[in-house]
Amino acid sequence: MSLFHSHHDGHGHHHHGGHAHADQGEPPERGPFYLRVLLAALCVIVAITVASFISVRAGEASVITRFGQSVRVLLEPGLAWRLPAPIEAAVPVDLRLHTTSSGLQDVGTRDGLRIIVQAYVAWHVAANPNDVSHFVRAVGNEPDEAARQIRSLLGSALQTTSAGFDLSSLVNTDPSQVRISAFEDTLRSQIDAQLYSAYGVHVIQVGLERLTLPAVTLAATVGRMSAERETVAAQRTADGNREAAQIRSDADRDARIALADANVKAAEIEAQSRKDAAAIYGNSYAGNPRLYTMLRSLDTLDTVVSANTNLILRTDAAPFQALVQGPADLRPAQPPQAASSTSSTSKKGRSAR
Repeated sequence: MSLFHSHHDGHGHHHHGGHAHADQGEPPERGPFYLRVLLAALCVIVAITVASFISVRAGEASVITRFGQSVRVLLEPGLAWRLPAPIEAAVPVDLRLHTTSSGLQDVGTRDGLRIIVQAYVAWHVAANPNDVSHFVRAVGNEPDEAARQIRSLLGSALQTTSAGFDLSSLVNTDPSQVRISAFEDTLRSQIDAQLYSAYGVHVIQVGLERLTLPAVTLAATVGRMSAERETVAAQRTADGNREAAQIRSDADRDARIALADANVKAAEIEAQSRKDAAAIYGNSYAGNPRLYTMLRSLDTLDTVVSANTNLILRTDAAPFQALVQGPADLRPAQPPQAASSTSSTSKKGRSAR
């Protein structure tokens, strides 16, 4: 009995102890399990919530796609919400200005010469939902792929544009003949509509970075420039000769006109002097005929005789008579009437006597 009791007690004690242990440990095991599940669920919810928020940076747009299809475009900077992946995804699109170069392109001109040109295009995606969606569909928001396609299109446009211009309109010593601006405008019109229709991008500027000439083209260009310079020099020489001839002709004409005017004035002065001299001679003769005769004789001598003149003439004849006989009575002769009056007066006086 004691053994059985002891065993029973031991068994019962052990059994009782086991139940007691189970009763006391069950609540502590359930509490931490539920807590861990709750925490895990909370973490999942937080992670899903955080993953559902996206940040739209300034200068960018975000395209929200649902199973690969665009559903909306976010343009305003800040936080935005979307469904968690893989239901919805956010594709960022850079709206800033991009520049793409064509690289060196060997193209032909309208006059059959070859040139090497390099052009650039400045483009951007407008902050417009349609343009942004179009760009994402076209290139999948891969800027390198977009630049590659734009570069290829720009190279093709260079080939087409250069075929419409002569080399002299691109390389020329005369600035007025250079049409680089027209070339750039034509190139832009070639690619502007194509880039927008294909990729939804807007062209801001198109320009030439570099223009060089191959050896053959360079030799032809130098020859053409030399010929042009010679032509210009010949033209300017001809213009100079023509102007010089015109100036000489005008100077000769002016000289002839001035000489004719001077001759006319000299003739007028000489005629006036002759007239004045004749008047002086007339007055002198009227006042004293003898003095007039003597002075005219002296004038004749001064005209006829010079320092080297030898004359053998009679001295009793005019005009040399004045040199030998001396001056005659220079008193003015009385008028005949006056003389008659004086004679009559003398006769009356004698009669009175």
